[in-house]
Amino acid sequence: ADEYLDAKEEKECAKILEEAAMLKKYATFHLHPERPVVLSDPIASGRNFFMRESAPEQESAEESEERAKIIEEVALLKKYAEFHLHPEEPVVSSDSTSCGRNYFSRLSADEYLDAKEEKECAKILEEAAMLKKYAT
Repeated sequence: ADEYLDAKEEKECAKILEEAAMLKKYATFHLHPERPVVLSDPIASGRNFFMRESAPEQESAEESEERAKIIEEVALLKKYAEFHLHPEEPVVSSDSTSCGRNYFSRLSADEYLDAKEEKECAKILEEAAMLKKYAT
């Protein structure tokens, strides 16, 4: 059964659809700010005060020194961030007297197991031997 709308309901429905179309239009303004503005009024105009050529930016000597200091600090921070980002890269030293020793992967050190770890290892080996015995 089709529903029929009287004239008042039809006007209300048309008004709702018109408002929805307008809201969609304004939502696209916020969703895509990179799109150019389209004007429907030929008299409308605007001026961009932020990117105009007539006002070159002036910087004092103190600001210039501060900018150079900040850029230097950022370069240093980037260098140290690379150390943490890529720990596999070799360490480069300019000091001829610097030296180091890797206590974690040296071949001369025996692997140390405390009593608890030894018991755990023995238990695992015993279970593995038992499983091998029953598997064959």
